[in-house]
Amino acid sequence: MEKVKAEIQEFFNLPMEEKRKFWQQPGQIEGFGQAFVVSEEQKLDWGDLFFMVTLPPHLRKPHLFPKLPLPFRDTLEVYAVELKNLAMAILGFMAKALKMEAKDMKALFEEGFQAMRMNYYPPCPQPDQVIGLTPHSDSVGLTILLQVNEMEGLQVRKNGIWIPIKALPDAFVVNIGDVLEIVTNGNYRSIEHRAVVNSVKERLSIATFYNPKIEGDVGPAPSLVTPHSPALFKNVSVADYLKGLFSRELHGKSYLDVLKIDSEAESN
Repeated sequence: MEKVKAEIQEFFNLPMEEKRKFWQQPGQIEGFGQAFVVSEEQKLDWGDLFFMVTLPPHLRKPHLFPKLPLPFRDTLEVYAVELKNLAMAILGFMAKALKMEAKDMKALFEEGFQAMRMNYYPPCPQPDQVIGLTPHSDSVGLTILLQVNEMEGLQVRKNGIWIPIKALPDAFVVNIGDVLEIVTNGNYRSIEHRAVVNSVKERLSIATFYNPKIEGDVGPAPSLVTPHSPALFKNVSVADYLKGLFSRELHGKSYLDVLKIDSEAESN
């Protein structure tokens, strides 16, 4: 963990001309730049990020992960595998807690894809006038967040109130994503969160997203749908789910709402 933290810090300390080698290409979300830029009119977040798919290897963009400087590339290679194993263990425990068919969770996530987003939030002279990362829920299965330094900034929304999350050394923060809310038919709820900035010191973190396999479908697990607990969400292919996701700005849990069966019925 300490190697990952140190080398992420070193990456963001590189001269801008070096980081520009990983710049987001037009129409792409992977690379160094900003999150979910879908129009020239939208308000951008106060921070930089480096987002890329890390697993499986054949989904990596050739100009990103393979071009990372050493030893950073090797460190992330090991970290990616360890985080995949951690995510699968957590998903297994969650399935067991719901008395869900283990094969349902395993079939969806075992060959899933993983992405990482490294975040850099610089100090801001007027922190109350900007946002580090727009309020949203993660449209993935699980998010595993590692604080690179111990500056606080992550907040979660509970009962309409934003609650700061204390940065604990050598600890992960695990967020349930929209996909897991769908798969568990609402038994586990995704969490709306945001990042705020301060005027004193930079904040850095790395979020690892674990997702279902691209060739699969997303919908409530059959073992969790009964006459007394009908499906709350539509079934969609993972490919269509991602296509819809990446065409939208970050905004609360609005994308999850699109997939709710009751919202579709109410609109007819």
